[in-house]
Amino acid sequence: MRHRGVRAGLRRRDPWRIIIATTAAGGRNLHQGETTMTIEFRALSPSFATEVDGIDLSQPMTASDVKTLWNAIDRYAVLVFHDQRLSDIQLRDFAAAFGPLEIGRGALQGGKRRLALPQIGDISNLDEENRIRARDDRRRLDSLGNRLWHTDASYMPVPVVLGMLHAVAVPPASVLGGGETQFADMRAAYDALPETMKAEIDGLVVEHDIFWSRGQIGFTEFPPGEREKYPPSPQRLVRRHPGSQRKTLYLSAHASHVVGWPVAEGRLLLWDLTAHATQSQFIHSHRWQVGDLVIWDNRCTMHRGRPHDESQARDLRRATTLDTASTLEQAA
Repeated sequence: MRHRGVRAGLRRRDPWRIIIATTAAGGRNLHQGETTMTIEFRALSPSFATEVDGIDLSQPMTASDVKTLWNAIDRYAVLVFHDQRLSDIQLRDFAAAFGPLEIGRGALQGGKRRLALPQIGDISNLDEENRIRARDDRRRLDSLGNRLWHTDASYMPVPVVLGMLHAVAVPPASVLGGGETQFADMRAAYDALPETMKAEIDGLVVEHDIFWSRGQIGFTEFPPGEREKYPPSPQRLVRRHPGSQRKTLYLSAHASHVVGWPVAEGRLLLWDLTAHATQSQFIHSHRWQVGDLVIWDNRCTMHRGRPHDESQARDLRRATTLDTASTLEQAA
């Protein structure tokens, strides 16, 4: 990146604002022409979601850059950057600094894609020819499942870590909705549970299934063989975040039932926990502008998209980093 090497540490101006002073590479002092830049974090609440300024994400990342952003992710879980203009290659390279990248279900389906890079997910209402998809288009209907509260790829044996979504085209707000993305803080939701409920759920395992989540909205039309590609996966209901060491609920629309419980009873528990975790005090809502890039930590958040005017183009592009092991192998 254009700023290199954290030198001056943290300077606090108010409880929710942190500025990190940085300097250009080369080790020269200011009198010899060294350039000073800053990374500024403006928290949108005391411990959940922060805006980040002073970084050009199209530039290569240093180890200090990555460490600084990881520290912010561990603290705030959602990072919001404005005025970023990234090519798909730049988005891929930026995301890859945080871990190996997922090739998503859409890219693995084969056939012609609108986007060339398989590591970049197409979160748009556009078809392969950049035309707005028809209302009954099967890929559009599949994507409507993203309007349910969910955690990305929790149906995979080894799920994902960071999601990064970049806004290329955003429709104007309308009576149909503004297309916001909402994020729920699953750490705070766990903390707010009664101690008796924490004790009840801490050891539970839940089966996650992409076809369960899509079935909730009535979408059941999948290509031959796809169900066999994505069998259900068990995940811990309560995880310990490796960065913050906080316990967090791991919920998703993909969460079908509690392993070892009667299905009906487990689903009622999951619905109750989801209703609890998505109360307004746990939610940050992001209204998109062109050039925004948002990073979220799937290990301790849920998110959902909101409706928008689908007669207008909406083009968001996503990169996602992979975890290293099943939640069952990680500390609870």
